[in-house]
Amino acid sequence: MNSQQLQQLFPYLWTLPRKPGEQRAEVLLYGNQTLLESMDDKVLEQIANVAALPGLAGAAMTMPDAHWGYGFPIGGVAAFDAGQGGIISAGGVGFDISCGIRCLRSNLSLHDAEPFLHELADKFFENIPAGVGEEGKIHLNPQQLDEVLLGGAKWAVKQGYGNASDLEYIEENGCVAGAMPENVSELAKKRQRGEMGTLGSGNHYLEVQVVDHIYDNVVAQAFGLYEGQLIISIHCGSRGLGHQIGTDYLVKLAKAANRLGIRLPDRELACAPIQSQEGQQYLGAMNAGINCALANRQILTHLTRETFTGIYPHVVLETLFDISHNTCKEEIHNIDGKPRLLHVHRKGATRAFAPEHPKLPERYRAVGQPVIIGGSMGTGSYILAGSSTNQAFASTSHGAGRALSRNQALKRWNGRSLIDELQLQGILIRSRSMRGVAEEAPGAYKDVNIVAEVTEQAGLARRVAFLRPKVCIKG
Repeated sequence: MNSQQLQQLFPYLWTLPRKPGEQRAEVLLYGNQTLLESMDDKVLEQIANVAALPGLAGAAMTMPDAHWGYGFPIGGVAAFDAGQGGIISAGGVGFDISCGIRCLRSNLSLHDAEPFLHELADKFFENIPAGVGEEGKIHLNPQQLDEVLLGGAKWAVKQGYGNASDLEYIEENGCVAGAMPENVSELAKKRQRGEMGTLGSGNHYLEVQVVDHIYDNVVAQAFGLYEGQLIISIHCGSRGLGHQIGTDYLVKLAKAANRLGIRLPDRELACAPIQSQEGQQYLGAMNAGINCALANRQILTHLTRETFTGIYPHVVLETLFDISHNTCKEEIHNIDGKPRLLHVHRKGATRAFAPEHPKLPERYRAVGQPVIIGGSMGTGSYILAGSSTNQAFASTSHGAGRALSRNQALKRWNGRSLIDELQLQGILIRSRSMRGVAEEAPGAYKDVNIVAEVTEQAGLARRVAFLRPKVCIKG
């Protein structure tokens, strides 16, 4: 991206000036010059198009890890007011609805666990279904799947997958209201019946990590973190069901926009007013997709515990937090000093509530919400905490963000060679797809250290701990 087009407002906040006669809201970009110039030009075009949509409240924004996506850029944030004709867009949520990260803390140190990490990697590869179209041992009939779409992680816990104590540390306590399984197509449901408790492919992973460095001892203590501790991160979403919901509603919302005379700056921004019939139908289907993802990560948490205890009988794995980064959530935010009920689209962006927010678990209320910035395979991840200085609708970065496309990565790296190189660095990779490993090469992503540092410097979230990878299971 050519940063000369931008005007710098603050050290880590930029805007795109409006051209004469241009009818759109403000565009804000968080980042430093290095990160902004590493983004493709399409990011700027896409977020400017978002700023032209009806009913936008405040500015359309991008996070420091932003890159080109479908409709909205990945790392895009925008809030809409239903009472002022605000819209909902499937492109502003993403195809993998409620893709997110479940982070588990353990009572194990790397010193104690390291002699058995090869065995652990093999057992995870055996027990955790991962890959394109990969199915697990759970096969649901239509009624059971509807119960998942209504109950989310609460349904999974009732079925014996995990503990009720997990629910306190999941967004919406593991079940979002407003889900309408009847708004989800039969094809979407059919795609999901064998995919509960599976990782999927692409950038999804299950990773065993070690807390390598603590930045904030007070917050780390509240989060239950210490240097040398083993952490597990599970990154996945709503699998085939979420993707099919996105595909189905892109068509329905495009027809609604045409019928209602909404001028779309880009056909990928197919949308409908939140209060329209189509808008409400998509909201109900999307919320069902969110619950599907929450249930999926809860089942994977259960499988993770079973795998760990088979090797480390006295291990305790507690949910640190579960956070989504492809959602639209109904939240109250201040605009010009007045509270307004908004529908906040976060596509490839993570919610990051500040300290004392009433929706935070009591354990974290004094320090802020745990935030996880997942790194690329072989680099590292960060745990951060929500900040009271956040002016981006309590939103922050969700990962390193791609720097190269998957096709570009395939031309540059070989999967088998990458696995061998990472093993020499003490990182064990298990995957059924050498192509998938090459596509997810560490060099295909931005530097997660810079993303996390700039996220903090921009006032979006505060760094708490750096996690170094030890075992990574890829689809």
